[in-house]
Amino acid sequence: MSSFGGVALDIRKSHIQFLVSSSNKCIEGIPGFAFVIAEKQALLKTKGQARSLSLDLYEQWHGLEANGQFRFTPPTLSIMAFRQALRELEAEGGIPAREARYRKNKETLDRGMEALGFVQYLRPEIQGHIITSFLYPTDPSFRFDDFYQQLSDRNFVIYPGKLSKANAFRIGNIGQIFPEDVAALVQAIGEIMEQQAIASR
Repeated sequence: MSSFGGVALDIRKSHIQFLVSSSNKCIEGIPGFAFVIAEKQALLKTKGQARSLSLDLYEQWHGLEANGQFRFTPPTLSIMAFRQALRELEAEGGIPAREARYRKNKETLDRGMEALGFVQYLRPEIQGHIITSFLYPTDPSFRFDDFYQQLSDRNFVIYPGKLSKANAFRIGNIGQIFPEDVAALVQAIGEIMEQQAIASR
């Protein structure tokens, strides 16, 4: 869901029958709908198997093939934004170019955060380039809510909470951001840590 459009993928060689993703994330559109890339023969086998009226993938496909219409009110603005996002993806150089930018974003983030003393939750060699988690500083004066708000006050928004039970926060490397934006974020984090006299380790 999060990585489609930002990671090179050969659907046929990977033997993927159904790929589900959304109009935002690495496509860089806006939220509002999900889409499916399906192997036709596999899709045809789902006829009559849906357990949900609104999520009946076969009937939605069949309706589009028959009359070009959605079964329910279409998310028109999201679809228009999606079309523009696909044009921008192509203009950037396609998925390889976008993936390269995201990887550069991650490299910039990793290098900058390491210089500030932050430790990643996962070992860098087993991570992807979509999102990065960092352990909370061990300094008892660190409060994530304050840290988050300080960044927000500087017009930087990171994920607002932690994903697991571990004391770690996440920063995304995707979207319409570039290495210079990531460098500015790292600088802001350094300023906050210094102003609040928080040790990163």
